[in-house]
Amino acid sequence: MAATMKGAISFGLLHVPVSLHTAVADNDIHFNQLCREDGSRVRYKKVCAGCGKEVESGDIVKGFEIEPGRYIEMTEEDFEKAKTRKDKTIQILHFADIGDIRPIYFDKTYHAVPEVGGDKPYELLRRCMLEEGTVAIAKGVIGQSEHLMALIPTDTGILAETLFFHDEVKSMPKEPAKPELSEQELTMGKTIIQNMKENFDPSKYHDEYKEKLWSIIQAKANNQEITSAPEDQPANVISMMDALQKMVEQAKAGQDSTPPKKPRTRKKAASAS
Repeated sequence: MAATMKGAISFGLLHVPVSLHTAVADNDIHFNQLCREDGSRVRYKKVCAGCGKEVESGDIVKGFEIEPGRYIEMTEEDFEKAKTRKDKTIQILHFADIGDIRPIYFDKTYHAVPEVGGDKPYELLRRCMLEEGTVAIAKGVIGQSEHLMALIPTDTGILAETLFFHDEVKSMPKEPAKPELSEQELTMGKTIIQNMKENFDPSKYHDEYKEKLWSIIQAKANNQEITSAPEDQPANVISMMDALQKMVEQAKAGQDSTPPKKPRTRKKAASAS
């Protein structure tokens, strides 16, 4: 797997050589655009607005518009010249509790992997953060953009999570009202949550829509008949209180049908010899 970035984590006087690797994969089903008449691929041409000729990818350069219709050309060398040694380093600014970072700020996740000579300082940073229950807030350049990051320790390594800057995060368009809730409503709501609570196991969940889409694609490829999924029956409109009461009763019924756990037999302590 090719590295997205190669550089180093700067931690005080310590220099930790690392490479960043994308931590997630794009497993979406991708479609092509086709002509309705003959089913051929629809392709887009890049055409010069000045001469009207089609332009090949190798002849396209980047430019910045400094005034209407006037551009300055930027080369890859220009972008590299803008980078300093600091820009090629993930500079730790300070440490913080993970709970201090609101989830809305999280953007993209990378594996930070130690490079040659970085194993020991990498492990020092990982273990110290893990034992202190902290994450590192850092800055670094990925591609042609500076990113704010959170370096998050795990049992196996360090994750580099890019964060949105504060001015990139939007507020809610409208703050929801906070109507009064009775103690009974709160108690019933909490009871439902407690009954539904279990450990999060990501391997339990899968993309059911994508699986159904694949089955349709395969059926069409084999000229098989496609049957539509049954429609969900609309639920009767009832009051919130009635809904809570019904959910609590269903949860209790589910608990009653679960066989009781056998009492654990306490082992006798081994006698000292």
